[in-house]
Amino acid sequence: MGINIALDGPSGAGKSTIAKAVAAKMKYVYVDTGAMYRAVACYMVTSGTDFEDTSAIINKLNDISIKLEYMDGAQHVILNGEDVSDKIRTPEISMAASKTSAIPEVRTFLFDLQQTMAKENDIIMDGRDIGTVVLPNADVKIFLTASAEARAQRRFKELQEKGDPSTYEEVLRDIEQRDYNDTHRETAPLKKADDAVEVDTTALDLQQSIDEICRVIADKLSEKKNNASLTVKKERTPRVLMEVHPISKTNKVNPLRVFGYGILRWVTIGIYHIYYDIKWEGVENVPKDGGNIFASNHRSYQDPVFIALHARVPLSYMAKEELFQGNKAFKWLISKLGAFPVSRGKGDTAAIDTSIEKLESGRNLAIFPEGTRSKDGKVGKGKTGVALIAAVAQTKIIPVGITFEGKLKFRKKVTVRYGKPIIPSEIGADNTDSGSLKVLKNRVMEDITSLVH
Repeated sequence: MGINIALDGPSGAGKSTIAKAVAAKMKYVYVDTGAMYRAVACYMVTSGTDFEDTSAIINKLNDISIKLEYMDGAQHVILNGEDVSDKIRTPEISMAASKTSAIPEVRTFLFDLQQTMAKENDIIMDGRDIGTVVLPNADVKIFLTASAEARAQRRFKELQEKGDPSTYEEVLRDIEQRDYNDTHRETAPLKKADDAVEVDTTALDLQQSIDEICRVIADKLSEKKNNASLTVKKERTPRVLMEVHPISKTNKVNPLRVFGYGILRWVTIGIYHIYYDIKWEGVENVPKDGGNIFASNHRSYQDPVFIALHARVPLSYMAKEELFQGNKAFKWLISKLGAFPVSRGKGDTAAIDTSIEKLESGRNLAIFPEGTRSKDGKVGKGKTGVALIAAVAQTKIIPVGITFEGKLKFRKKVTVRYGKPIIPSEIGADNTDSGSLKVLKNRVMEDITSLVH
């Protein structure tokens, strides 16, 4: 676990500039969370998204890839392969970022990436809710502020140097509006953490501000080190979400059902070879028994069939609860094919229990960790459900990658790749604490991504 410095404050307080300088001086990694939110906003602006349509914004999150890269000592923000470091610093993007950052799903989208960086490095992270939400246990918390007029003047000068035509009055108005938005939003509003040190830079120049922040950090780290030498901290027991109950692997699906299923599989494979230009790779990685989880990217409604056609034991799979509402004949059909409902995004523990019951009964289970279908084939952000089920059942996960270009249609070239099985206990996921689940989920998503090429 690295040393974490959380630097919060309102727009234009100089957080990014000061944090970069302090990080360079202390040899820490600088994490600009504001740039991440601006990158999301930039994508929404350039793609013509209606900012009043929250659902449209949420649906486009899986289309976004953000990376922070360091070249020649400077941070560059890469959005879907494009360097947008300058593009995201305009007033238009600032206002858009203020709106999108108030959406819980946007914050969740970036949350894991920010915490991973903090866990693996000595970092300085700046934003608006770092000390209160993202890094509540940061070693040092600083709330950096300045008067609205001072912040507007600094931002105005910065924009002038870049050739931006905005007036001082416009910049001040944007600053004041953003202050209001950030402090009044429902999700993670801007506020000073109770244990944060406030630093007002209104009367300080840049170097004085950097020196003051360095002094505060040094004092707080020294104080923490002294306190640690006087007391022995009680080690916290990781909180587990569910008890581990490894499946027995003794239950088998009725042999006659498996036989009939096998005939149906080979007939369907023949039909699919006629309709699609399809091939399966890595079939040797598919277990011959049941009680295994197949975790795949999600490209089409045909995915459960693509996955199942080389599994000798029938599959069950989660399907969104909306499919079980309305048409009774369709509900009967998908239930017979092994589907059961799940309430997405609601922590559906009943669906988890059902999944484990299916595995215990000897069936295999197909899960799509992304939750929604990808329109462009890019692998999105995975959820922890697959890791939780596998950790509780302590069973194999077979990663699957499904690839095809454009829309699925007649004679479309399709490739289904099965990866090598992932055994939870072999990568340290022998429990359901958050750390173990994160390791397992990340491994699953990495393997799926490597199969989609």
